[in-house]
Amino acid sequence: MSAKLVVGLDGQGSGDRALAYAKRLAKLIGSCDLIIVYVIEWSPYSFQTAEENAQRHKRREEEIATAKKRIMEPALASLKEDGFEARGIVRHGDVADTLNAICVEERAEQLVVSRSSEGGFAKRIFGSSTANLVMSASVPVTVVG
Repeated sequence: MSAKLVVGLDGQGSGDRALAYAKRLAKLIGSCDLIIVYVIEWSPYSFQTAEENAQRHKRREEEIATAKKRIMEPALASLKEDGFEARGIVRHGDVADTLNAICVEERAEQLVVSRSSEGGFAKRIFGSSTANLVMSASVPVTVVG
């Protein structure tokens, strides 16, 4: 049975660092399944008409397709080029909750993420997804700087 690592991407350079670290970790582990995840921040709470909900659903599907093409496909190609087997998941939701849920669903041993690139006032008021994840995760979390 191989270990499962979930790697959270953010679509920026910090996500690339998390992916690079996960590659190094997977080499050390040996038999390892890599599950690459990108979460599109999305709130399920909204009061809208049926027409607005239909438009919102269409927009969600377009965002998922765009994320797969721009973020997930290059990440998976990089892993394949380096000899790793991996699969990708793109979902909408709260970043911390969604990453944790995927770890539980997949029975992952560990989650690898990067520090949030957001800083300043917004971070102090709202916190960061990484900090929320570290406090609530069901599996060990490695945070790459």
